[in-house]
Amino acid sequence: MMRTSFHNGLRLLGIGCGLLALGWLAAGCHTPAAQASDAEASTAPPTTAGAPADARAAGPAAPRRLTSDLLRVGDSFTVTLMDLPESVSPMEVTIKEDGSITLPLLNKQVPAAGKTTGQLEQDIKECYVPGYYKRLTVQVRPLGQYYTVKGEVKSPNRYGYGSATTVLKAIASAGDFTDFARKTRVKVIRLGGPTEIENCIKALQNPKLDLPVYPGDLINVERRKSPFQR
Repeated sequence: MMRTSFHNGLRLLGIGCGLLALGWLAAGCHTPAAQASDAEASTAPPTTAGAPADARAAGPAAPRRLTSDLLRVGDSFTVTLMDLPESVSPMEVTIKEDGSITLPLLNKQVPAAGKTTGQLEQDIKECYVPGYYKRLTVQVRPLGQYYTVKGEVKSPNRYGYGSATTVLKAIASAGDFTDFARKTRVKVIRLGGPTEIENCIKALQNPKLDLPVYPGDLINVERRKSPFQR
């Protein structure tokens, strides 16, 4: 009798342990390895659905620079009127000091500085259609890209933009500073953007401080106010 009771007790104890184990697993208890994996997952940075891992690591894209897309005073380009009953030769125009161009055939002034070529094409089209032509297509093509250096340099002028350049290189292309140049406050005036100041003395020592120059930029070298000013 005692032996039977002892065996029954062991059987009940085994059933109880099994139920306890099932409850433990159902409650979400994990092994140490699973706990470590969960900890790593909780500390991992969130990801963006559908974005490649290397794109997320690269961070936000740099803002697109618009300055070089805009026309400015002194720019020359061709205006071609197409899809007309008669052929019209392309016409070369230059943006005048007041920021306008004169339209062929109409002798009309149209603001051009500060616009993209696409905006100017649309403005020109509206001047001709429907008063002069029923329909036409306008094409504006810049003849070249330039930057301008003026002030206290030996050869102030407009220079062709052939490849990436900087303020110091642009000043060198203009014959370098005069003896009266204020080298610590050279202005870089960007069309459609803020005016930046470069200390060219420091930039000579540290090329990282030499600002880039883009098509359409105006570099103005001021005159020193006293012999002791740099």
